[in-house]
Amino acid sequence: MAKTADIVWTNCLKIIKDIVEWQHFKTWFEPIKPVELKESVLMIQVPSQFFFEYLEEHYVNLLAKTLKRELGKDARLEYRIMVDSGNKGRSGSMDVPASTARVYTNNEMDFPLVINNPVKNPFVIPGLKKMQIDPQLNPIYTFDTFIEGDCNRVARRAGKTVAEKPGANSFNPLVIYGGVGLGKTHLAQGIGNEVKRLHPNKVVLYVSSEKFINQFQDHSRNNAINDFIHFYQLIDVLIIDDVQFFARAEKSQDAFFAIFNHLHQSGKQLVLTSDKAPKDLDGLQERLLSRFRWGLSADLQMADYETRIEILEMKMKNDGLDMPREVVKYVAYNITTNVRELEGALISLLAQSSLNKREIDLELAKKVLRNFVKTSNKEITIEAIQKMVCEYFDVSYDKLLQKTRKREIVQARQITMYLAKSFTKNSLKTIGEHFGGRDHTTVIHSCQTVKDLMDTDTLFRENVMELTQKVQLASM
Repeated sequence: MAKTADIVWTNCLKIIKDIVEWQHFKTWFEPIKPVELKESVLMIQVPSQFFFEYLEEHYVNLLAKTLKRELGKDARLEYRIMVDSGNKGRSGSMDVPASTARVYTNNEMDFPLVINNPVKNPFVIPGLKKMQIDPQLNPIYTFDTFIEGDCNRVARRAGKTVAEKPGANSFNPLVIYGGVGLGKTHLAQGIGNEVKRLHPNKVVLYVSSEKFINQFQDHSRNNAINDFIHFYQLIDVLIIDDVQFFARAEKSQDAFFAIFNHLHQSGKQLVLTSDKAPKDLDGLQERLLSRFRWGLSADLQMADYETRIEILEMKMKNDGLDMPREVVKYVAYNITTNVRELEGALISLLAQSSLNKREIDLELAKKVLRNFVKTSNKEITIEAIQKMVCEYFDVSYDKLLQKTRKREIVQARQITMYLAKSFTKNSLKTIGEHFGGRDHTTVIHSCQTVKDLMDTDTLFRENVMELTQKVQLASM
């Protein structure tokens, strides 16, 4: 039987499915459509430029190997990227080993807003005859004020794709999840504000799950559930915050299920936020959870050290504030819980500066941050720190004590001494004795070297910051 594009791609998927996680397979491979096979060149269709770039960055080798297995060493892969007919096509390719991509356009169906509708609007004063929906968005929540980092890159870029092509992308629904204060609401509302900017005629609505539940209960008491559901079915981009609270509202889940189905089938966009991934949500109907998994689930994590500095600098710039660089670094270094506390520490620092009529300096920062940084309840030992560093750098304990000039061993030993001085009450002499009997001057030199390298070497600083967090957690 002659090979076709469908057969080749189906065989590739069988291999890929056994390699990647189920959620990743469903998100990044199921939406791909085989288009054409010409000799050793397979063309596949992907939903967006972002989708193409993500595949190229994360799965290029996997795709190359599986395709070569099906079509031989001369196998090549080309893309068809779906773009709006109103936009200029952008070329994109991933070649195995080299090729020029072809890009086609696709006319997307646009669903117009129904302006005159008798359905009661729960967001406006009763008696208004036209649909005048306030999107319930905070204008300060935008993509420009949402700093991108490794902790949120996938979620932010997926959000941009959703805002550019609401309802006409593979991220529907887009589920943004993560802990408290990591920016879920900011990003979700940022998507809504960007949609309003790019697509003024689209009806956008942001609502918390608690407000949704309360509205449903009010309409239920007034025998107006159909009006409630019909109203929400008119929205083009519906953003529901904190869907985990649906767990205690079974009937509200039924209403949301009907709304979700209608919007999704009509090509409308849904954006949801949650404190957990859909698979970990308890108390929600399985039929809802399965629909949450139709699109993309993207998590937000705590910002790394560099990103925390950027967040503080952006906040200071927007508020017209100025602070010494060493203070900014100190705050970013010590506040590692969430962005909300990071901003809270900055506000407290500015308040103390104003009340005490003194310049912001490192001494004031240390005093203010005592209220934010947890004090250690458990004393950490030099041996425990040595073990952490050895595991982190994959270095044996014996090598850490040896007199060697190998750079990786020397730096691991210096970092260990630096952390031992920072987190234990031991004297410099005692710390030196734990490293093969070295004297206190060696410890002083090591600590200064670490501080200097942290100012000049980004990768070195990241390693020290990550180890510092590990030690802090171990001492709590």
